[in-house]
Amino acid sequence: MMSAETADTVKSGFLAAVPFARTLGVEFVELDHGRAVMRLPDSPDHHNHVGGPHAGAMFTLAESASGAVVIGTFGDQLDRAVPLAVKAEIHYHKLATGDVVADARIGRTRKEVVAELDAGRRPEFPVEIELRTEDGTVTGAMTVVWTLKPGRK
Repeated sequence: MMSAETADTVKSGFLAAVPFARTLGVEFVELDHGRAVMRLPDSPDHHNHVGGPHAGAMFTLAESASGAVVIGTFGDQLDRAVPLAVKAEIHYHKLATGDVVADARIGRTRKEVVAELDAGRRPEFPVEIELRTEDGTVTGAMTVVWTLKPGRK
């Protein structure tokens, strides 16, 4: 379980480092080791031609949640490795209306990833993100593959 102090540090650091997420008004709902939940508040400024959030806004929400869970889970490794998104794939299942929530979970254990880093390798790991409306209706899904690139000093 992540301490409240650590969670607050990750949240404020993340929003300071990712100005586009701030521009869209992305908010943290929950943060713990292995999981991050973020919300995109509904705004007409973010709507597309059919009245839901623009695909780019939903992508940003999901990618932001994936980055937050990576920083929250591997923050103590950042003195020796840089987290980088390698690739992403998103599926839009149905029109979202209202606030949208992204629920991101790391697909490998922290222990496995850190062991690869300790062995001098560049670990890759998926982060699975579910996009849903506030009432729980699943509207999309995204997978972002991340790596921890060794060598940061």
